[in-house]
Amino acid sequence: MNETLLSSWDVIVIGGGHAGCEAAAASARLGAQTLLVTHKLETIGEMSCNPAIGGLAKGHLVREIDALDGVMGRVIDMAGIQFRVLNRSKGPAVRGPRAQADRKLYRNAMRRVLGAQENLQLMAGAVEDLVLSRAGNVEGVILSDGRRLTAGRVILTTGTFLRGLIHIGERKIPAGRAGDAAAYGLSGHV
Repeated sequence: MNETLLSSWDVIVIGGGHAGCEAAAASARLGAQTLLVTHKLETIGEMSCNPAIGGLAKGHLVREIDALDGVMGRVIDMAGIQFRVLNRSKGPAVRGPRAQADRKLYRNAMRRVLGAQENLQLMAGAVEDLVLSRAGNVEGVILSDGRRLTAGRVILTTGTFLRGLIHIGERKIPAGRAGDAAAYGLSGHV
């Protein structure tokens, strides 16, 4: 991982969850100078409530991602504590692989895998806005500290963080995940 922060990138990926990790790794594997921006580097690959990879739909999706050299399959192999096939007694169309993970091991393994990926740099920060051309094309991002980073492509993978809200009974708490801030700056663009 290059420690010198560029100001212009081929691709900027916003968000360090499953989709962001896969998008950033895929972009970098293709040779694009890629920046993954997430609120906290410590939470890259953080699994929220259910520490599982797989199930009926997601299990098939992860297998397809794995066939394309994705990172989720490799990382769950490093952090898995239980591997099962759901609906084993039923027909093949409804069987689904599922792996339960140790959340801390998964998060740490994902950060190691991404940190070792050539052409990929990780950055802690909050993207507050998009840089748009006069024609309305996305040309980069503006960080909460005012810095502008340009890119040929910007991939938005904020998941539950974009205008995130946690409901506890009648209370509503702005958050992306318990203990983490929601992303509001970009919410005007969706």
